[in-house]
Amino acid sequence: MPRDLKIGTRGSALALAQARWVAAQISGRYPACRVELVIIKTTGDKIQDVPLAQIGGKGLFIKEIEEALLTGQVDLAVHSLKDMPAEMPEGLMLGAVPPREDCRDAFISSRYAALAEIPAGGRVGTGSLRRRVQLLHRRPDLTVVPLRGNVDTRLKKMEILRLDALILAAAGLNRLGLAHIYRGCVPESDMLPAVGQGALGLEVRLADHDLRELLAFLDDPPTRLAVTAERAFLARLEGGCVVPVAALGRVEGDSLVLSALISDLEGRRVLRDQRSAPVAEAAGLGSQMAESLLAAGGREILAALYGRSI
Repeated sequence: MPRDLKIGTRGSALALAQARWVAAQISGRYPACRVELVIIKTTGDKIQDVPLAQIGGKGLFIKEIEEALLTGQVDLAVHSLKDMPAEMPEGLMLGAVPPREDCRDAFISSRYAALAEIPAGGRVGTGSLRRRVQLLHRRPDLTVVPLRGNVDTRLKKMEILRLDALILAAAGLNRLGLAHIYRGCVPESDMLPAVGQGALGLEVRLADHDLRELLAFLDDPPTRLAVTAERAFLARLEGGCVVPVAALGRVEGDSLVLSALISDLEGRRVLRDQRSAPVAEAAGLGSQMAESLLAAGGREILAALYGRSI
């Protein structure tokens, strides 16, 4: 299936590593395909000194890439799926969702082996509202310091600010060959991952049937089912980086098990539940989970954040 392919990607080290992996898979499968990476700077890349929740949340790292995809400047976009809003622009779709990397959050510290070892008053860095609320829920005696930037920037800030620990996505560190820098992962029971964390989203034009067929070999059904449930949960909550929510789906035999949570901004009130359904009902399971948590008090929490009911 020979054709030229332009892959749109951000220019960060992680984004390039992910896009190069996809390009290598395509070239390996279809040697006649000529694959080119096109680096596109996004709003999220341009604004580095403001927390994501203050500048619009999800979509900040993909909007410009999606525009290039819609106008035909690129044929395919490679995203970290957790950066993608639950609702996709008209004319675009997920052409493939490759096998998921480790979805957990990595614990980085030169002083302590685990979160539980940090003494009261300790300082932990993260740029994620989701991580912040779960940290404060488990350890209200800690101070959470907001950090943004690439991995190297955050590691430098950790030293400069004399932080006791740093929390980053394990998947990104693994893809960058940096698994050796973290001590372990925070258990999912203590820190539920972001929707789509550890997964890649290969976005294409809905009308590009040939490319969708070409990418089919990269699609991993268990991962797609899991993130379908997670994203349906997020869609019902109208969530983004401004909302402290988390979800993780897993295929177990013929069932899909989904864990999810909604929290207030300080981690004082955290609502969490786990449900299962047949794999064919992945999207319905996500929506049902959302309704369950909304009824359990999530509607009140989100109304305070949105300034309106949902």
